[in-house]
Amino acid sequence: MAEMLADRRNLRFVDAQPGEWTAFAWSFLYFFALLSAYYVMRPVRDAMGAVGNVRWFFTATFVTMLLLAPVYGALVARFPRRVFLPVVYGFFIACLGGFYFAFDTGAAWRGPVFFVWVAVFNLFAVSVFWSYMADVFENAQSKRLFGWIAAGGTVGGFLGPTITTLFVERIGIANLLLVSAALLGVCLACIVALSPHARAREERRGEASGDEAMGGSMLAGLRLIRDTPMLQAICVLMVFGVGVGTLLYNEQLAIARAAFPEPAARTAYFAKLDLAINVLTLAVQVGVTRWLLTRFGASRTLLVPALAVLAGYCVLALSPLPILIAAVQVLTRAGEFSIGKPARDSIYTLVDREVRYKAKGFIDTAVYRGGDVTFVWVHHGLKSVLGLGSATVFAAGILVALGMLVGVLWLIRLLPDGGTGTGRGTGAS
Repeated sequence: MAEMLADRRNLRFVDAQPGEWTAFAWSFLYFFALLSAYYVMRPVRDAMGAVGNVRWFFTATFVTMLLLAPVYGALVARFPRRVFLPVVYGFFIACLGGFYFAFDTGAAWRGPVFFVWVAVFNLFAVSVFWSYMADVFENAQSKRLFGWIAAGGTVGGFLGPTITTLFVERIGIANLLLVSAALLGVCLACIVALSPHARAREERRGEASGDEAMGGSMLAGLRLIRDTPMLQAICVLMVFGVGVGTLLYNEQLAIARAAFPEPAARTAYFAKLDLAINVLTLAVQVGVTRWLLTRFGASRTLLVPALAVLAGYCVLALSPLPILIAAVQVLTRAGEFSIGKPARDSIYTLVDREVRYKAKGFIDTAVYRGGDVTFVWVHHGLKSVLGLGSATVFAAGILVALGMLVGVLWLIRLLPDGGTGTGRGTGAS
């Protein structure tokens, strides 16, 4: 059935070739279900964060990531893909069952623990997804299809906050978490369905089968980052890219805290903001992402969100109005989801499975949250300790945006062909 769709004119815009449609369809459904589940939970998390001490939440999240990184490393080293992928998602489903009872009974600890857990879930689950996509698709395929697969997640990003907006005040937060658990069950089915495609790709490339444990140290990801210039450049890009979003996020929380004192109203506000982000993200994914990646390559494509963020911070430094802060946040997150992440993740199709799961897993979780916790405390120092206004904070943020641009330029130097697999200096086998 999926192969027959390749001949239909109305689907040629996706640019999937004969033989790719089945894998593409399951991947699209997988990311759709995953981000639907996340976006049901995200407004709940943001509502909890608006009344809590966010910098300590971010610090706790970072510490949790550091503790979980070696556990995840041991899991992927000792067990084959067919085991550790379902285990990761099964663990998250079980946690949602526990949170259902916590919210249903009004447990006092539910807010801060849920905030930290959702942050951990988002990074681990999405990182595992894109690592799996790099198992399934070749580099040339990733440039044509990753933007569209990411669009599946964006469509899920419409469904999730829509469900939350419509039903949170009718059925309550606890029951919404069961909806997320059911959507993660769909992800498990997609993992199983994509397994033959991953094996076929590994056979074509002569790689070790993912149905065998990859072995190695649980901390091999750190060694790979230490020895691989390309991964170091991605780390710089990640830390400063997270930093620009963290500064904006904290300003947005302050606005929401003052404007919406009721948790349900704050939840609805954040859901609407997520919808705006996903509208822009989908438009870019459908109309621009594939063209950028196939025309310029991954590393050069990353210039687009980096320059957009820099321009946004310059505007906010001159005029830090609440409406502009919200607008730049929409642009920043939409640029990351529609262009930044597909471009970065297509680079991982050039490296081996140990890099894709161990190094990428560490970068996407511990390094990401390291950037988060660093800049949430920077924001606290600028605002609360030094008493600076928003304009000065955003002026300082221009330096953070320049750090993001430096990471992109370093990556371009290492992959001068744009990241097509023939560039110098990746330092990865």
